[in-house]
Amino acid sequence: MSSGARAGTVVIGLGNPLMGDDGLGLAALGLLQSRWTFDPPVRLVDGGTWGLTLLPTFEDAERVLLLDAINVGAAPGAPVWLAGADLPRTLALKVSPHQVDVREVLALAELRGTVPDPLVAIGLQPAEIRMQTALSAPVAAGLPGLVEQAVSQLEEWGHRALPL
Repeated sequence: MSSGARAGTVVIGLGNPLMGDDGLGLAALGLLQSRWTFDPPVRLVDGGTWGLTLLPTFEDAERVLLLDAINVGAAPGAPVWLAGADLPRTLALKVSPHQVDVREVLALAELRGTVPDPLVAIGLQPAEIRMQTALSAPVAAGLPGLVEQAVSQLEEWGHRALPL
């Protein structure tokens, strides 16, 4: 982490758009970026499947909003909201460095004492995580509401949302 003050708000879209509903975070980020601007500005980051390379982004942010498909065992397309300690943090044995995901990034940031506060993840319960580029019907139907929820969270954090 840099020695100066933390940057403002960062929105990170997560997932793999080649794996069906797993691409939800990037679809939401794209929709947010194409329809809204914010004052003060918000940094929008394509986190995709970047793994540990996201650690500096987390550590330099004052506030982080994650957009992702979040499996909590709910009905497909159901909204999911997690914050702070409710977000899973794990360090697990990996057979490849490409298996690192946001849970490991959060675990490392926690070990280093650099987890942003607030840290919120919003998403939808995925229906299908398989090789395909389209979102499932229930997740696609919930996408606009997810983006509105993201806008509301950003406004709660003091960012005025301006439609494009």
